[in-house]
Amino acid sequence: MKDLVISARRIRREIRFAAAAFIVAFLTNLYAVVRFDRPWYELFTQMGYVVVITAVIYLLLWIPRLLAALVSRMGGRRG
Repeated sequence: MKDLVISARRIRREIRFAAAAFIVAFLTNLYAVVRFDRPWYELFTQMGYVVVITAVIYLLLWIPRLLAALVSRMGGRRG
């Protein structure tokens, strides 16, 4: 069976995408706490929702990235 090798560069890129998704989700939670005048401890008690929203954002980011990769591969085969 052939080994699957994932480069360190690709791992770092995926970590950056995941971190960006987490930051967006956390800032959204921060905005909601401030906007709706909720107690500050909700930043931490709602962390489960932040993680779920992070996963959704990360998966939604896969759609344009996958389409770009497919277009790139199709363009490379023609040339």
